Amino acid sequence: MDRLTTSPRVVIVTPAARHSTSGNRTTALRWAGLLRQLGASVRVVERWQGEPCDVLVAVHAVKTASSVLAAAAALPGVRIVVLLAGTDVYPRFDPPAEALRALERADALVGLQPHARDALPPAARTRFRTIVQSATAAAANRGPTFRACVLAHLRPVKDPLLPIEALAHVPPGLSLELCLAGRALTPELAAAVQVAAARDPRVRWLGELPRAAAKRLLASCDACVVPSEAEGGANVVSEAIAAGTPVLATAIPGNLGLLGDDWPATFPVGDAAALGRLLVRTATEATFAAELRQRTCALQPLVAPAREREAWRSLLLDLGER
Repeated sequence: MDRLTTSPRVVIVTPAARHSTSGNRTTALRWAGLLRQLGASVRVVERWQGEPCDVLVAVHAVKTASSVLAAAAALPGVRIVVLLAGTDVYPRFDPPAEALRALERADALVGLQPHARDALPPAARTRFRTIVQSATAAAANRGPTFRACVLAHLRPVKDPLLPIEALAHVPPGLSLELCLAGRALTPELAAAVQVAAARDPRVRWLGELPRAAAKRLLASCDACVVPSEAEGGANVVSEAIAAGTPVLATAIPGNLGLLGDDWPATFPVGDAAALGRLLVRTATEATFAAELRQRTCALQPLVAPAREREAWRSLLLDLGER
């Protein structure tokens, strides 16, 4: 591993609080670890409060805009990197005024998948680069029952009830188990999932799992369902690729940017019937399932930690040359 010749001071600003299991916090902590491996001195904070730094990394453009602008005003020489979260660019790029000023000041704009660049105005695309989230996997331990999982906190943009609705289009005689793992962020979603699990013995809601347990679940599944209406580049897709678990996903840019525009296991947003047919096909057509596994494993170099670390090394070197 090539380390940086200097030891830059990096402050990562994330809107997610300490001990949060949100994607923003997970990304910030993983990046902190990779940057420390490169020799950087790293602090993770919820907002910038005058910490000295050579590089400020902002996770989520809208939610960290005030920190970006404050650091830029106080530290004229600071290099600023802004991660474009899913809600920053989808369903369309239309940041509020403060966030737009922060993005204009940024030296680099990072997307978690390459299609995010297409959502930006032409003037911003020259500062864009992709850094795909890396992942490692637990040992696979799949059983005889076809098991599909949905790993995400339950909130509307993730459309967590769609996979349950899809089971209405799966023959009851097919041996199948659907596991949902994630904390419900609204009482209404919690109640809806509990009712659905009580009605259909094929559904299990596991609640929020520790990270290691979630990775074991993913490795034990035959498919990972990503039913989101919008994604910036979901970490669970990287985790599934690392585990060799095929992804059944909505045909949105955030998913296709990671899986490929020709991914054979996609379905339209909100289409429970299409997802049901895809579950049946994956569970019953051995050739199709084998193709999905093969294509999933072929993507594993994309999510290797060394690749993500090298992407950061390249970015920091470029920032140092400016």
